[in-house]
Amino acid sequence: MALAWFKRTEKGIQTATEDKKDIPKGLWYKSPTGKIVDADELEKNLWVSPEDDFHVRIGSKEYFKVLFDNNEYTELNSNITSKDPLEFVDTKKYSDRVAEVTAKTKLKDAITTVVGKSKGNDLVVACMDFAFIGGSMGSVVGEKISRAIDYCIEHKTPFVLISKSGGARMMEAAFSLMQMAKTSAKLVLLAEAKIPYISLCTDPTTGGTTASYAMLGDINIAEPGALIGFAGPRIVKDTTGKELPEGFQTSEFLLEHGFLDFVTHRKDLKNKINLYIDLILNQEVR
Repeated sequence: MALAWFKRTEKGIQTATEDKKDIPKGLWYKSPTGKIVDADELEKNLWVSPEDDFHVRIGSKEYFKVLFDNNEYTELNSNITSKDPLEFVDTKKYSDRVAEVTAKTKLKDAITTVVGKSKGNDLVVACMDFAFIGGSMGSVVGEKISRAIDYCIEHKTPFVLISKSGGARMMEAAFSLMQMAKTSAKLVLLAEAKIPYISLCTDPTTGGTTASYAMLGDINIAEPGALIGFAGPRIVKDTTGKELPEGFQTSEFLLEHGFLDFVTHRKDLKNKINLYIDLILNQEVR
């Protein structure tokens, strides 16, 4: 008798398995506050939920579309790829993981560096991609940032770096940590050449990225609601044994406590970056 509770007594409408169709992915987006947004509308709004202003995490191609005139730019050093100097093995070989992620994302590593025009200004932009092993900072990331800075110095071009990272790449161990010093030293050369560097922190910007180039801009800016910090909130709480303030490690919290210069909405990003560059270079504001 008990089994009767679990039996369907009415057949209703039956659909053969081969006739069932999944709803295509990507038609709708649900923000953390529960707002449902049409994917096309979201893209038109620069991937910001129009009802609650939630900034959806996006990749380098989307940021380039936001920043460059007519979405026109040229990639720099596109063929640099990761080696496996430590022959690292966890659940799988590091080299195999890199190959899998490369095939899935069509990215060579966690950063892409490009040059183009933004409001008529020449601009070099280095943008991290969280989809590539959590936007982790390895040797390729450090090398591509360094070469992008060399390009900026040679061509007297302002530099924008968009951070989106879980921190140093553990599979490269000390090689990864060395990129903190390498990129910081390169940024000193950029400063000595009096070329503007604007750092944009997006969600999330953590670990060695925060401890190096992400917080070394002439102007440090962030998107609303971005998580920015060295260790995560749970680790900080466990280490200090204290309750954390509300909004701890959000971009708004960091702005209030002097770690950022501005929090900038994505729709204003292109104008703000060019405004800062014009002000730093003492040019006529565009």
